[in-house]
Amino acid sequence: MPLARRALLTVLAAGSAGAAVGCTSAGAAPTDDAPGKESAGVSAARSAARRLLPRHWEQITFRTEGVRDTFRVSGGKGRITVSGDTPATQLTGLNWYLRHVAYADINWAGEQTNQLPGDLPGLDGTVTRRANVPHRFALNDTNDGYTGAYLDWAYWEHELDVLALHGYNEILVYTGADALYHRLFQEFGYQDEELRAWIPGPAHQPWWLLQNCSGFPHPVSRQLLDARAALGRRIVDRVRELGMTPVLPGYFGTVPPGFAQRNQGARTIPQGDWMGLARPDWLDPRTDQFARVAEAFYRVQSEMFGGPSTLYKMDLLHEGGDPGDVPVAEAAKGVERALRKSRPSATWVIIGWQRNPPRALVDAVDKRYMLVVDGLSDRFPTVTDREADWGDTPYAFGSIWNFGGHTALGANTSDWAALYEKWRTKDGSKLHGVALMPEAADNNPAAFALFSELAWRTGELDLKKWFAEWAHARYGARDPHAEAAWDVLRRTAYGTTRADRWSEPSDGLFGARPALNAVRAARWSPKQLRYDAADFEPALTELLKVRPELRKSSAYRRDLLDVARQALSNRSRVLLPDLKKAYDAGDDARFGELADTWLSLMDLLDRLLATDSQHLLGRWVADARSWGASAEEREQLAYDNLSLLTVWGTRAGADAGLRDYANREWAGLVGGLYRLRWSTYFTELKAALREGREPKKTDWFALEDRWVRDPGPLATRPTGDTYELATQVRDRLTALP
Repeated sequence: MPLARRALLTVLAAGSAGAAVGCTSAGAAPTDDAPGKESAGVSAARSAARRLLPRHWEQITFRTEGVRDTFRVSGGKGRITVSGDTPATQLTGLNWYLRHVAYADINWAGEQTNQLPGDLPGLDGTVTRRANVPHRFALNDTNDGYTGAYLDWAYWEHELDVLALHGYNEILVYTGADALYHRLFQEFGYQDEELRAWIPGPAHQPWWLLQNCSGFPHPVSRQLLDARAALGRRIVDRVRELGMTPVLPGYFGTVPPGFAQRNQGARTIPQGDWMGLARPDWLDPRTDQFARVAEAFYRVQSEMFGGPSTLYKMDLLHEGGDPGDVPVAEAAKGVERALRKSRPSATWVIIGWQRNPPRALVDAVDKRYMLVVDGLSDRFPTVTDREADWGDTPYAFGSIWNFGGHTALGANTSDWAALYEKWRTKDGSKLHGVALMPEAADNNPAAFALFSELAWRTGELDLKKWFAEWAHARYGARDPHAEAAWDVLRRTAYGTTRADRWSEPSDGLFGARPALNAVRAARWSPKQLRYDAADFEPALTELLKVRPELRKSSAYRRDLLDVARQALSNRSRVLLPDLKKAYDAGDDARFGELADTWLSLMDLLDRLLATDSQHLLGRWVADARSWGASAEEREQLAYDNLSLLTVWGTRAGADAGLRDYANREWAGLVGGLYRLRWSTYFTELKAALREGREPKKTDWFALEDRWVRDPGPLATRPTGDTYELATQVRDRLTALP
């Protein structure tokens, strides 16, 4: 049975038992039910612990008690008690215990629990921690695309457990919104087939929900919409069951083509194109028709997802949207009015990005019911006073350390340490939350752990001490080489700062469209490394020296792969200028030697990446195909998913710079498309040197799109040993001049 159908049947059988369990908004939490009867909250926390710690969960007792956002941990050897107001808060307490007492790490990129003793260690006394902000928001609007639009319930179940474990209480959920819009607009004169042609494939849907595009690359099927609705409902139910709040999409005016012609009195503003793709029209929020659509939207959403939420994500006129003759302030009032009518106490969540939200918008609405999740807190040095920027609108300190799912290591942790507590505690501060918003999840595990901790600690953050403690918990015991490796990483990849106007690390040049003067793979990424490559490489040597008994966890293997991959990728920036110098000098022998070296490094990188299942392009493609009900649909979904990482969309979009936006160093991609491009390029340059002519131009989009449509066999299971391949990387880099 296809995965999508299994997901649908499973969720229908599961029902919505968890839908009524919500996040308490203030004051004391409810206590456990009568003796002998386990409360729903305790049951949810206990079930999560059983999934996360199958050998130790029975040694942990959970209690639902205490004030909001506060956990307490106590107990002796083999008898740990964790209390909190919600299951998520209780799990946050469990995570604190694991990190600081038991020295284990459960992360979204590798974990280490194998060093835990049979009996969990006890504590001296009771530890109490309270969150310093009420909003702990997680996931970017782009997450469903760049992390994986075709991930199944097994993935989401673990991801939600991990987010709860790390202290988050507000989770953005977009899965199933396609089915919501499909059902909604059948009430306004549209037929099933035309709506399915308007809705993009799942990988591209985040940008449709942001009103950037529609109808690409193929119409979606009814069975796919049903399966995604079922998965979305299951995600929302589990979020509620864990005591977190689902942040659902709100209605701000997106309509299918021809809406005004089919609905008397409607007024729409065309939005033109975005990167060669048609943007959906915008329904004027000041009108009665907008109010009618919004009321239906929230009604249908509640029916499909088990009731209302208290948080709705909406961004008006995202990245170039055209208001026409509609004043932004009046549009904002119309959107707020419709939200308030259907959800009187709900909060409008909006991203802080570029010029968003404009001051006219936040000044027009009731700021008590708006939250800005800031995507630029750690990026531009000019971002210093968000109270002034947004007129005292509450906001969450946010980080986007990753764009498009790039695999590069790094984050501006020094800025987190310098800014978060300073901004939070200043007079008149409106910093009321944190916002975890890398464009793709499941990367940079140290950044994930550190950023998540900001909301649960106070006082000065000593990064040298933090990274040493991180190495201890990450591998399960103290090791001088592990600590030395992470100190190198602290000073290099994780020691960057917003002073250079960036929040993300540089991507590698192996993934760039070939050019001898290439400086980045994605058009909007940093042009150069944000640290010295030579200073980074000792981290690989130190990690390889970690003692053997600490190398058995997926956490160690993931870190070793990441560091080896990064060290190898960084050399692309050293080698390419040498290639250019040889070519410009007409030295065909030297150029050929360097070109062979370049391709051999790509081959080594591909073999290294193939040792880890999370770095296999074949897995990404297989995930998409598994949701198809026919051979044709499976191929369409594979193209939807694979095109996002490569050409992204149309030729016009690729020419505008969108292609390779989501470049990443994965096995099958490095050894497939990326190697094909560079080998094609080098072959032509060698011929041009021999024949004394200018090189012929290559139609790169045609080559790329052809490969995406037929990439050939792609491995879906890892091969090789990460430690062995990382050792080869170290030896090869040492041998290079």
